[in-house]
Amino acid sequence: MVGSLLAAVVVLLFLRDVRATIIAAIAIPTSLISTFTFMNAVGLTLNIVTLLALALVVGIVIDDAIVVLENIYRFIREKKMPPFQAAIEATREVGGAVTSTTMSLIAVFLPLAFMGGIVGRFMRSFGYTMSFAIAVSLLVSFTLTPMLSSRWLKGSRSGSTSSGGEARSGRIYMALENAYRWLLQRALRRRWVVAVLSLVVLFTAVPLGIAVNKNFFPDEDESQFEAVVRAPEGWSLPTTEQLANQMSTEIRRLPGVDYTMVSVADDPLRTPNRATIYAHMVDLDKRTVSQATVVDRVRSEILPRYSYLGLQTQVGPVSAFGGSGGFQPVDYVVSGPDLAVLARVAEQGQAILRKMPGVVDVRSSLITGKPQLGITVDRARAADLGVSVANAAGALNALVAGQKASTYAEQGQQYDIVVRADAAYRDDIAALSQLQVGSTTLGVVPLEQVVQIKRGVGPSTIDHYNGRRRVELTANLLPGASQSTILTQLDREIHRLGLSADYTAAFVGQAAEQGRQGQAFMTAFGLSFVFMYLILAAQFESWLHPVTILLSLPLTVPFALLSILFLRDSLNILSQLGILVLFGVVKKNAILQIDHANQLRAAGMKRDDAIVAASRDRLRPILMTTIAFVAGMIPLAISSGVGSGTNRSISSVVIGGQTLSLILTLVAIPVFYSLFDDLAKVRVLGRVLAPFQAVRVRLTGSLRGISRRAAAAPVSADEPQPVMATGEGK
Repeated sequence: MVGSLLAAVVVLLFLRDVRATIIAAIAIPTSLISTFTFMNAVGLTLNIVTLLALALVVGIVIDDAIVVLENIYRFIREKKMPPFQAAIEATREVGGAVTSTTMSLIAVFLPLAFMGGIVGRFMRSFGYTMSFAIAVSLLVSFTLTPMLSSRWLKGSRSGSTSSGGEARSGRIYMALENAYRWLLQRALRRRWVVAVLSLVVLFTAVPLGIAVNKNFFPDEDESQFEAVVRAPEGWSLPTTEQLANQMSTEIRRLPGVDYTMVSVADDPLRTPNRATIYAHMVDLDKRTVSQATVVDRVRSEILPRYSYLGLQTQVGPVSAFGGSGGFQPVDYVVSGPDLAVLARVAEQGQAILRKMPGVVDVRSSLITGKPQLGITVDRARAADLGVSVANAAGALNALVAGQKASTYAEQGQQYDIVVRADAAYRDDIAALSQLQVGSTTLGVVPLEQVVQIKRGVGPSTIDHYNGRRRVELTANLLPGASQSTILTQLDREIHRLGLSADYTAAFVGQAAEQGRQGQAFMTAFGLSFVFMYLILAAQFESWLHPVTILLSLPLTVPFALLSILFLRDSLNILSQLGILVLFGVVKKNAILQIDHANQLRAAGMKRDDAIVAASRDRLRPILMTTIAFVAGMIPLAISSGVGSGTNRSISSVVIGGQTLSLILTLVAIPVFYSLFDDLAKVRVLGRVLAPFQAVRVRLTGSLRGISRRAAAAPVSADEPQPVMATGEGK
């Protein structure tokens, strides 16, 4: 709501017309409400992801309406056309550019719906919601906006003596326009300077990309966290519960903590010496300490008091995947045949992780120290007594582990009846030694006569991965640490241990998804570039003009990375999504400039003059759409409470990248347009592109037809047909 109001205020500041502001603002609720119908048709719901998409699209759906409205407004004020005729002519003039921008925007977001993995489950609803809203905004800008403009906007008075500066929203805008014209003219005279500067900016993306932290999720204050505690092996459930309750009492005393809840043996294995302490904090606006601060105090103040017990602990945000204590940022698995080798790797791996800055709560899945009885069959003596190894093992299994004897049914439910030795005989070595084992010669013999029993310790569990024994290394990260850097370093150090070919190492869980989401986003970026290029090539009937437009996209990446670095954020799934949104928005400016320049050149204007005139005419709609889009992001950037970290992660990238790259793209795109226009005159290039002309013609026909039909939509059957203007009004 606030973003919509801010976007409308931008229109009012530039046009200084309340009616025009209302016309542009109506496009926002019209597009968003219509989007609900499409969302319902494909089974989408209103959730965090779709609401985030709707919040982001506020500044986009008004863009098309602003471009059409501003051009109608310019026709009325500068070309003295009546509102009805201006609505038709102005919409027709920008119809191709608006269609191209909208179609290419859909080409950016629609591939997100087909991403795989965990990220793909989120991006599907995001991509569909964005695409639906943008498609509806095109329909609104070609129908509702021109219709309202033809009825509500006032025509220019014949005796008006307003200056050109007043027609462009006052002296401030006139000064800005003159400064931009002066800068652009000099840039066209020294094109190599702009080209070199653009290359320098482009290459800075490499060091900036190395410098920024790369994580899977942004740091988020969810007003809740959990502490997972594993007591020494052999502890009973009541003893573990008593310890956990004592620790939870101390956690409740920390500032900002509302209440705690303790659960013991809540993992799939029902481990009796494992406890989870869930802590819920008061709302973010009612406390002065952050969640990260409280978690750090638990880790540095409370847990060290119990270090003499040899506890294994981890403290961090509540995982949205994998249950309690699961889906950690560092999750690395080494598998192989020899458990002793895996134990050595686990110790060395933990030592490697503990040396890395920003890594905490280092743990290994191979936990030793569990009390056990080692029973070895004396084969020679067993053979003399007529006892086979299978009989001895079977007797132990039946008496200790238990054996299904029958079933019991009650109220439609069936229960297994398992028979085994009483607890007193299972826990005592002397009693266990007296268990009777079947003999082929003596009938039965005591177990102690055929086996040797020794007390010892061993691993609590032996995990398997793809059918092989494995050890899993996990850890949490402190805020500000780079997950990608730590994972890369860990993998490199493990491979330096010199393990044989029988052992394999791989990332799992969140660490594996970190790599998959990077590949998925690169695929989405690639598909978006291909689709945008094809759409623009069909619209402009050129293979080179789309390249000029798409050059604006990589120029924004360094500024987006600079924003991440300046705000101490990370490159995560949300900020990468923000870069994708930035790609879709930035190229709209280049389309408006190049489309209008082509129209002026077709009318007989020289190339450089057409470039300057087109850039000047499109400066106001570019500024309006850019500032309106940024204004729509401001509520996300300054939001607080649960989910604010997610909002800031995506909005800061868009705001920073869009704002910082605006001046460069406003100058660089016209310069590249002139450079590629010179390149197009080279005969060699024409021969290379000749085989592709048939494909271009086919693509052009379909998109041109859509654009012309949509641009002609405002014409009513009962209205008189306008007379085509000549000269300047063309």
